[in-house]
Amino acid sequence: MTEKEKRDRGEIYDANNDKALGAEMLKCKDICFKYNALKPSKTQKRNKIIKKLFGKTGENFNVLAPFWCDYGYNIEVGENFFANHNCVILDGAKVKFGDNVFIAPNCGFYTAGHPVDSERRNAGLEYAYPITVGNNVWFGGGVQVMPGVKIGNNVVIGGGSVVTHDIPDGVIAVGNPCRILRKIDED
Repeated sequence: MTEKEKRDRGEIYDANNDKALGAEMLKCKDICFKYNALKPSKTQKRNKIIKKLFGKTGENFNVLAPFWCDYGYNIEVGENFFANHNCVILDGAKVKFGDNVFIAPNCGFYTAGHPVDSERRNAGLEYAYPITVGNNVWFGGGVQVMPGVKIGNNVVIGGGSVVTHDIPDGVIAVGNPCRILRKIDED
């Protein structure tokens, strides 16, 4: 079984020493570099690069530079997606965003993690668990989403939060670790 196949099955894999994964990551980093070097006014060119880089996009999206990811093809975004400056998506596993997702500056979505035992970690082994974000979600500045997290629909994640577990529909969640503050209602 290849390291990529292990990765895609959610198993421990070697991304640091595998030539095929390394080549995919370098190709992606070169595309991100090209994207980040474009003038902000080059909207059509920027959107063309993102459409080619991501696995799926809606028609209406905006990703502000600088933006970085590992592979690109594991990222799917719905309609009206907006990612502000300094967004990082480590997409060893799928990262899916629904419609009307707004991401403030300096946010990160990390599917990658490492074993807690130092021997395997020092050998460069890691795992990748998918991240799924529903519709109508707003991430405040500096939010960090960890591997394997699912975030429901109609959610606000407060700035500076570290999301380590699933968040249900219709809530405001904040903190480190991120926890539900209250339900979103008419009031």
